[in-house]
Amino acid sequence: MSGSFLRPLLRDISPKHALRNVRNGHVLATDLIVAFDSKTRKTGLLKHDSLADGSAMLIAPTNAVHTFFMRFPIDIAFVNRDGLIVKTYAAVPPWRIAAALRAHAVIEMPPGTLAKNETGVGDILSISQEDRSDPGKTKIT
Repeated sequence: MSGSFLRPLLRDISPKHALRNVRNGHVLATDLIVAFDSKTRKTGLLKHDSLADGSAMLIAPTNAVHTFFMRFPIDIAFVNRDGLIVKTYAAVPPWRIAAALRAHAVIEMPPGTLAKNETGVGDILSISQEDRSDPGKTKIT
């Protein structure tokens, strides 16, 4: 994952990060849950009762996910290594499978997040560290 848009999370997972649409500047999430190892990728959101607005789970590497045994619907964005969205699914209910062959990572978000932030296929997502001294600012890393 070293050449990935996920690099800021690999370098330092402790500070808050923002997931942003580069095209329109909208922030999709500021509470990022990572699933980069086998155990957390397998568990995903299965132990969650919901996903709060402003939260997202990033699963990598993978190009497919399922919502078996989940208790709530999710928006899904499949991205390549550069953060380019190659496929999206809106409000995927439990007991479904979603995949995108060209994807490197999956971002799972509360339903409606993609539409609310005018985000879709062809947009590029970036991850940057939030500047805690000014809540509205984001440091580009």
